[in-house]
Amino acid sequence: MRFLAVALIFFGVAASHAQTPEVPHKMHFADMTLTLRDDARREIQKDVDALTQYPRYFNIKVERAKTYFPIIEKIFEEERLPLDFKYLVLQESALISDAVSVSNAVGFWQFKDFTALEMGLRVDKEVDERMNIYSATRAAARYLKKNNFLFNNWLLALQSYQMGGGGVQRSVGDKHNGARHMDITSDTYWYIKKYLAHKVAFENAVKGDPQVKVSPYAITTTKRLSELSAELAIDETLLRDYNKWIRKDQIPADKTYAVIIPTGSLPAEFNTLNIASTSKPEVIEVKPTARTEKKKHNGIMAIQAMPGETTTAIAKRSGITISEFLKYNEIPIDHTLITGSYYYLARKKTHASGESYTVKPGDNLWMISQQTGVQVKRLKKYNKQLAGVLKTGDVVRLDNVKAAPVRGNAPILEPVLEETTAVAEVDSDSFFNWEVRPKETVETVQPKVKPEIPVTVTEKNYTDTSLLVTKQPDASQPNLTTHLVKQGETLYAIAKLYTISVADLLEWNELDIATGIKPGQILAIRPAQKAETATQPTQNQFIVHEVKESDTLYSVARQYNVTIKDIMEWNKKEDFKLARGEKLKILSQ
Repeated sequence: MRFLAVALIFFGVAASHAQTPEVPHKMHFADMTLTLRDDARREIQKDVDALTQYPRYFNIKVERAKTYFPIIEKIFEEERLPLDFKYLVLQESALISDAVSVSNAVGFWQFKDFTALEMGLRVDKEVDERMNIYSATRAAARYLKKNNFLFNNWLLALQSYQMGGGGVQRSVGDKHNGARHMDITSDTYWYIKKYLAHKVAFENAVKGDPQVKVSPYAITTTKRLSELSAELAIDETLLRDYNKWIRKDQIPADKTYAVIIPTGSLPAEFNTLNIASTSKPEVIEVKPTARTEKKKHNGIMAIQAMPGETTTAIAKRSGITISEFLKYNEIPIDHTLITGSYYYLARKKTHASGESYTVKPGDNLWMISQQTGVQVKRLKKYNKQLAGVLKTGDVVRLDNVKAAPVRGNAPILEPVLEETTAVAEVDSDSFFNWEVRPKETVETVQPKVKPEIPVTVTEKNYTDTSLLVTKQPDASQPNLTTHLVKQGETLYAIAKLYTISVADLLEWNELDIATGIKPGQILAIRPAQKAETATQPTQNQFIVHEVKESDTLYSVARQYNVTIKDIMEWNKKEDFKLARGEKLKILSQ
């Protein structure tokens, strides 16, 4: 009887944990009341079911939320941001510090470098504060508040996190400004519905004490990680694992940084999302007689998804990183693999010469892209006449030739025979096993064909999940050194054009992000070769420049042919601000 009672208790607890939260008809968000119509409730419920479908993965995210939510809540309270926004970080990165999206957004709150710099984060080869939970959370709070000033509507501020404040103004207008009650329907922007699914799924699950507790340790002076490790008596590898924002061996002294110190139960796999599962790890097994099914399509190798396989597992089986797998297939991080479908192991092509595709029932552009091996953005470009929903029988061009012959289906996949061995692979990662660091800046070369200037980006969007494909430089061409700024161009657009970071563009040209750029300005697209150090004058002779209303450090430096760094050192300045009438010492050349 005692055994039976214990068994009943166990199964009762298991059943309660397995029960999927139900999406309500009304929800409170920030200071608003949301009414969820039945069509939207069905969509959101489907996402909630997907989030909670696998207890092991769900519990991993719960544990990470328990660890980091106290930090996020404290910062949100200081910034006077509604605490409901804490669930957004789960949607953005699953609380993985070094998560990198297919559009190269990085960190806990998925900032791109341009917006990170705008919000005051340091992003360079030494430090990337996008991966620092304290710095990034405060920046995210300020960005959301800034957009709420535009709308006086927290739900629209939430939408702006994905598409920018300007994007929301263009798509929604001002009809909901100041609203305190809104209806959620099937027409509501997908990002909002995805957020509501995360709030419903995790709201009641993140209570209780975490396995891992973290606390900040303020660093104000230059310090090597090995010194900090000895000072705190903590393993250096563990210190690095929880502080991936430190990209070199030491912490700089330009400002105060919060170093994360973990305590408590410290599972080795915490930062790769392999904790909080009481059950035996799932095993995906390929029997000895089975082959790893791969085929070539449009000249690109593709692999077939197996039943129950996750994106992490198929990427590992393919021998590429999860970030590469998502980028090559133009899919978001929460994509559910379609069993039996083929996924690419290299970047899709820009066209399929002389081919076209006839739309079948249920097709969309992404599905056609997967079947033809042509990038989604190229299909959109070649088929501007097919605006809106595709109809059965529509002909989709796969290149820019208008008179392409019509063929009923995509070319047949050609089997590729490969030697394979039996695999018994422990699925030790979650959906988000990101082992990807933000890319180091590399010297770029001139593209073989002059690229088109992209549309001007005036609003940075942290979490742009539109699947962009980066232009590849042609290594056969000589190094490109300069770019002439055209009307309407932005730093972000130019950096994207040459596949470099905004931070490097600012550094190479000694620019201030607050000042920006002007048409006709010439920018360096690679680091300037430094000349040999000239013989210093025997006596320093300074002249005095009185700051005018329109002056910036950049303009003053250009005027006297010196660097911003020189001016700051000569005048012992700690920031880039200038005051009208301020006297600046300039070394006479």
